[in-house]
Amino acid sequence: MATAVVARPVARPQPRARDEEVLVWPDLVFIEFIAAMVFTLTLFLLSYLVNAPLLDQANADVTPNPSKAPWYLLNLQELLLHMNAAMAGVIVPTVWLVIMGAFPYFDRDNEGQGQYFATENSVRITIASAIVGFVGTWGLIIWDSGKGAYLVNKWFGISGGSNLAFLESERSIQQQLPWPEWSTHIPYLPFRGVTILGQQFLNLNFPAWLVEQAIPTAVLVGFPCMLIYVLWRKGWVVTRRDVLLALFSGFVAAYGVLTLSGTAFRGQGQELVFPWELKVSEGIPGQE
Repeated sequence: MATAVVARPVARPQPRARDEEVLVWPDLVFIEFIAAMVFTLTLFLLSYLVNAPLLDQANADVTPNPSKAPWYLLNLQELLLHMNAAMAGVIVPTVWLVIMGAFPYFDRDNEGQGQYFATENSVRITIASAIVGFVGTWGLIIWDSGKGAYLVNKWFGISGGSNLAFLESERSIQQQLPWPEWSTHIPYLPFRGVTILGQQFLNLNFPAWLVEQAIPTAVLVGFPCMLIYVLWRKGWVVTRRDVLLALFSGFVAAYGVLTLSGTAFRGQGQELVFPWELKVSEGIPGQE
């Protein structure tokens, strides 16, 4: 019996459905052009309505008061007022950059990747974390500036008195408490000090270490951990992505507060003042 063999065409893989595409021109460039025009017109309008505090020509012998960093570094300058300089300028930014770089390795789930609100409670987590970061950062700034005790006394007629004076600000803990003399000269080692990067450390000033390093570190680590724990107890934080969402939302809010405070709420001598009370002076030659 003869059998007929019919050649069939080889099945080719079907092309994958591609996402909707738009052209760079005119779709993307036109939107960017409109955004640039709106930004330029807004800048001109603000320049006309708000009088910029322009001073005389720059003079290297005259330091203005206050002297501020560029706006994108004012958040770090604000941190310098509340903790050790090495922590504010080097350690804290470096540690946070490393943590953000580790985000993709902490959350390995590909589901919903690239979507900010992909989890069930993402919106509530974002709002709650942003509020905690915003209110908490402002509260710490006001407390550390000494304005908190002043406002409590002014509004409620409650004075801390001498027994609670150390609670007026972070620096008051070092200055107001009766620290024993030996606490400011605690030797690192019985016979010699510790040398790090060519700098020798002989004695530990415990009150200064507590105020400049221990308390800021406890706040930076403890508050996010407490936030995540509370959201977990409420059943909002379930996945690793929820944890990262809470951390990043709180960070963005705190970052914005630090930048805003350093930009609009720091007057002469870096004192915390209201924006309408800011005064810019030419400074005194030879003085910071």
